[in-house]
Amino acid sequence: MQCPIEQPAEHGDANAPAAQPSSFTYREYSADSVPTEAALAAETALAISFNGLSQAVMMVSPGNIEDFVRGFSLSNAIVNDLDEIYDVRLTHFDQACQADVQISSRAFWELKDHRRQMAGTSGCGLCGVEALEQALPQLQILEPAPLPPAEHLEGLRGKIEDAQQLARQSGALHAALYVDADGVVRLCREDIGRHNALDKLIGAMKSTGIDARQGFTVVTSRCSLELIHKAVRAGFGTLVSLSAPTALTVQWARKHRLNLIHVPHRNAPRIYSPV
Repeated sequence: MQCPIEQPAEHGDANAPAAQPSSFTYREYSADSVPTEAALAAETALAISFNGLSQAVMMVSPGNIEDFVRGFSLSNAIVNDLDEIYDVRLTHFDQACQADVQISSRAFWELKDHRRQMAGTSGCGLCGVEALEQALPQLQILEPAPLPPAEHLEGLRGKIEDAQQLARQSGALHAALYVDADGVVRLCREDIGRHNALDKLIGAMKSTGIDARQGFTVVTSRCSLELIHKAVRAGFGTLVSLSAPTALTVQWARKHRLNLIHVPHRNAPRIYSPV
């Protein structure tokens, strides 16, 4: 598998502050709308290896990465103390960063003896992946799909609240929903994990023979890169998010011809892809 990672850049400041948000063009669902810009948060794929042994890849906000590596090492019991971290060397790529961490012999042997499963510990959905090629994969370019009618997005939050039966009882649940070509919520799947909710929905759609190019899919969570991966692999036409996408999410949605719409709380829906 080939990975869209360019040649490494200079190492620079290993613990530089977070990158400033990037501006992206969007347009609202109205006849007289004009292209407008919004600032979107940055994210990057970070691969961590300890003494040359790949341990995890996750999506993080760029900046203060060395702090993250040290905190990750402690909170996941890879080291017992910061004194066991001898060196952190960062190599930056276009959309990724490699952290090569040197730790004590005791910590390394302990790590090798207990190669724990990291899935879910950061909520990023990519922990446990051991290669940047899997975090930034080559995906099929989709055939363009028509945008859903503007009226199908009206009152969407209320429809979601009605469909989320489990969340009404307990809270703390994400949801992924399929809205058909008539604007009717046909399926809703809930889970404590946002990636799990979308996977459940994809499974249900495939099992019932739903054409993912028709209608649209909604996620109630933050729309980050790994959700774009799932949407493209499932052949979706349109992905709608209740939270703002990240800059990298918009870039990948446009590249793979996935319609991407953000529905803010109080403003008109924003079309980020296609431009």
